Amino acid sequence: MNLAAVRFRDFRIYLIGNIFALNGLWMQRLTIGWIAWELTESASFVGLVAFINFAPTIFAGPFFGVLVDRIRIRRAALITQSVLFVLAIMLFVSFSAGLLGVALLAIVSGVLGTVMAAHNPIRMSLAPRLVDRSAIASVISLTAINFNLARLSGPALAGWLITSCGVGASLLIQALFYLPFILALSILRPRERTRTKERAAPFFQDMAVGVRHVLRTPLIRQALFVTGVSAFISRGVLEILPVVAGGAFDKGATGLGLLTAAAGLGALIAGISKALLPGQTSGQLPSIALVSAVVGTALVPAIGFSGFWPLTLLLVACLGFAATMTGVSMQTAIQVDLEDDLRGRVMSLWVLVGIGSAASGAVFLGALTDLTGIAAALSWAGGFGVLFLAIYIRRNWKP
Repeated sequence: MNLAAVRFRDFRIYLIGNIFALNGLWMQRLTIGWIAWELTESASFVGLVAFINFAPTIFAGPFFGVLVDRIRIRRAALITQSVLFVLAIMLFVSFSAGLLGVALLAIVSGVLGTVMAAHNPIRMSLAPRLVDRSAIASVISLTAINFNLARLSGPALAGWLITSCGVGASLLIQALFYLPFILALSILRPRERTRTKERAAPFFQDMAVGVRHVLRTPLIRQALFVTGVSAFISRGVLEILPVVAGGAFDKGATGLGLLTAAAGLGALIAGISKALLPGQTSGQLPSIALVSAVVGTALVPAIGFSGFWPLTLLLVACLGFAATMTGVSMQTAIQVDLEDDLRGRVMSLWVLVGIGSAASGAVFLGALTDLTGIAAALSWAGGFGVLFLAIYIRRNWKP
């Protein structure tokens, strides 16, 4: 396993503090999705809430990416995490007071999404600057393991808390989980960003530089395309798991926690596998990522037709593995050769494509499920996704 990054004190502090915040994030996602289902029992509304949460990243992510390349990264991370903590407390208070209805839930989801739109390019720029450039690939693998470990434990804890103690307990615990990361951020010392040139360019000119870099770099263009298609289908399904748990199987919050944890287990195994594999060759997309994208999309119809709960858990775990292997490999391909002063802008575009596609996929699959049923919806989506990816890879990939 590539553990080069753990030699650096600041990265170790970051990794330990971040696991708490990530657990809080995954608990919050599951709890909000469950509240949306409980309020309406509508697959469309569950998908809409997921889209509202991700929409700010689609529309504002590139703007935040430019800001990240201009500001003090540690201070920015402290601000976004502190705001997320305050919003989580407000969510707990509004639910406890009986004020959290359909409209307020949508608003809160949008506000949380706006802060996360700022935080995503911040976290993707901060972690690589806590180590030497030679350890960046290790950073990406280890942060992926951290993220997916929380994806396993957070939903399971949230599902148990909702069932045993109620939604309010889950909301309170997830808010408190932001505090250790805020403390960790306060003592980090990231390296100064490198600059390819001295610049004081206008804001939109800086943004255009990032877009041009993406468009002129074939590797990044290809990585963004595969990420987009995979996220639209595979991650779109993972955003409507409340529909699978509550609608298809009537398993309640506990079932949703198990499904989300199964996806997290698969993702965790993918992250560990990625760290154990030989390092990626610079300048090309790894074949395992392309195969994972196709296989993950092909699993979607099987989830739709599975009427057997243990099989569904297994399929969702496999989907989590495939989606994460694709995403981590694509991010590594982009990040390894990327200059620090472009990192915020380029990675904000990667996040825009990944999250924007997942959000759009959630809305599309939710609406299609309400119209045709979950089996037909996932079959059509998965079938077209496999066909689209296979044609693109055949035409563009050179081993």
